[in-house]
Amino acid sequence: MAGIEMVHVPYRGSAPGLTDLMSGQIQAMFDNVTSSFALAQAGKIRALGVTSRERSAVLPQVPPIADTLPGYDTSSFYGVGVPHGTPQQVVDLLNREISAALDQPAIKQRIVDLGAIELHGDAKQFGAMLAAETESWRKIVEGSGVHKEG
Repeated sequence: MAGIEMVHVPYRGSAPGLTDLMSGQIQAMFDNVTSSFALAQAGKIRALGVTSRERSAVLPQVPPIADTLPGYDTSSFYGVGVPHGTPQQVVDLLNREISAALDQPAIKQRIVDLGAIELHGDAKQFGAMLAAETESWRKIVEGSGVHKEG
């Protein structure tokens, strides 16, 4: 969206990337708030922007990238999946139990402490979100000029 050319350097997780960022081996990194906010709060890295539409509760001083680049909005998420064909009653039971766990005050607080936001929903809502994310990223990849090999 900004027309910036960057070299993608794949890492096996946040820790090695953050180590290289702090040591100057790389100049910039997109990372999850949950992995990097403590380093930003401690002044070990400088957070330039958050990728969500709204400011992060754990980094309220850091503006959303969308403040400078209107329309920019991307967030990571975690979900629970089961193999295709899992009986609906099992899916529903898992959803109820996971939702009940997410409603526990200690878990709610831990999620907030990690800089994350809890989302509740059922399997259909999660599937719809995954489909929308897949389509959004498909358009981004196609627009990037990256070509599929093989």
